Amino acid sequence: MRHADLVSLEKALALLDEAVIPLPRTEHLPLAMAAGRVLARDVRALHSTPPFDRATMDGYAVIVADVQDATPDNPVVLPVIEEIFAGNMPQKTLLPGQTSQIATGARLPKGVESVVMVEDTNRSGNHVSFYKAASPGNYLNNAGSDIKAGDLLLQNGVLLNPAKIGALASQGLTQVEVYTKPIVAIMPTGEEIAMLGQPLKDSQIFDINSHSVAAAVIQNGGEPWMLPITGDNIDHLQYSLEQALNADIVITTGSSSVGVKDYLSDILAKMGDIKYHGISIKPGKPSAFAIVHGKPVLGLPGNPTSCLINTYLLLVPVIRKLAHLPQARNSCINAILAETIRGVESRTLFLPVLLRDGKACNAFKGSGAITSAAHADGYIVVPPDTELPAGHSVSITLF
Repeated sequence: MRHADLVSLEKALALLDEAVIPLPRTEHLPLAMAAGRVLARDVRALHSTPPFDRATMDGYAVIVADVQDATPDNPVVLPVIEEIFAGNMPQKTLLPGQTSQIATGARLPKGVESVVMVEDTNRSGNHVSFYKAASPGNYLNNAGSDIKAGDLLLQNGVLLNPAKIGALASQGLTQVEVYTKPIVAIMPTGEEIAMLGQPLKDSQIFDINSHSVAAAVIQNGGEPWMLPITGDNIDHLQYSLEQALNADIVITTGSSSVGVKDYLSDILAKMGDIKYHGISIKPGKPSAFAIVHGKPVLGLPGNPTSCLINTYLLLVPVIRKLAHLPQARNSCINAILAETIRGVESRTLFLPVLLRDGKACNAFKGSGAITSAAHADGYIVVPPDTELPAGHSVSITLF
């Protein structure tokens, strides 16, 4: 894998973005299960909200002119003709010189112009003393003041959060149409890895990458489909890939470098169109991307930290686009380097770091060490052929 054949990270991301199209499939979900999903069609209001004029404060419904002269020293006294609680229907129209006690959320009787808070009154028997004047519209919501029937309530493509679920619930909807989660086939390769729960053979380690990738898939709106481990056999690899292509996107781990037994690039070239093979970053250089039978196939490195960095940089944006989700907003903080960091010749370094006493410390133990990422708080980006001295301020992208 010559440096001249490597693409930049920006080029790799552009090729992925160009090739990946959001999935058109939809499904209907119960409203309570739809949070975090993306709405698949416009929703118009079926009902006005609130559906009637209502009070927004416990107090007394009044006609404004009746209490316009009320002060603490010169209260206005009015008779109470009715007590109205939330969920009850008012029985009497309010006439001049009268008041009705009303609870928050209760329907206003006809004739009401304002509500005076209970704190500005004093009740004695069936009469109430008002110590404050009222303005028209105080502490009341008119019917349709929040939502009017027929209005566009939510637009296709919005991410459903708790507030938007509440807006849908205001219309009495029990189900909502959302885009389905993309199915992500995860295809681990290599004789050197073993499934969890199986005894390790000599020279084997457990399959780390399938599980870290699956966790990222779930976290970013996808549905992982974890396939059995495929050994370094070209026929077995091709068969596994053909099965994996039933998913919306295929992720392979391992078999993406240029070793003698790394057959994946040959298979991708035979079955499809390779868009790139190799990125000018560290860790994660031996990454590949191809379109096979119209499906994106992303080959990630076998070393755990390389695989995970590629997952964050390349796979996460792809999954979110397939799922119609907005791109992830990475959280970043600034810190001072605890030690001098030397970049890599002709490649951008994505260096895992951990925070100690407010300083960024190098956490990288090598591409094959999962703790390079597991013990890190995030990563810093070091441009090619660059040295960052101890004490230099850096931006850390948090995991």
